Amino acid sequence: MSDSNFADHDALQDGENTRSTWAAIRKGWRRKCPKCGRGALLKSYLKVEDRCAVCRQELHHHKADDGPAYLTILVVGHLMAPLLHIAFVTWRPEPLVLFTIFAVGCVALSLYLLPRLKGAIVGYQWARQMGGFGTSS
Repeated sequence: MSDSNFADHDALQDGENTRSTWAAIRKGWRRKCPKCGRGALLKSYLKVEDRCAVCRQELHHHKADDGPAYLTILVVGHLMAPLLHIAFVTWRPEPLVLFTIFAVGCVALSLYLLPRLKGAIVGYQWARQMGGFGTSS
């Protein structure tokens, strides 16, 4: 299914919502405003801006809460656990070496994914007009 099919599928039948869910998620993943894609979504590592500096879209409505953390744990666990098994079976490194490499890998991947997943969740909420996003333009 192409991106245009996703965009058509994501628009509500009643014609009120013309926000593309996948486009908003992609913009959020890049940590940009889900509406314009140019303004910064985050003002620090995980703090969401109150409003976009470019298009003035209010962003304080988000309710990301623990979602990004849970998704980060899910993704990192599902990626690193098989790699840990493969590395152990293939090379049989010393336990301290194995622990050190995978601890650093897990922390680095978590730090990379957490703000991007938070942006994607905020983008999804904006596109689906969840919370207060339905009342603002």
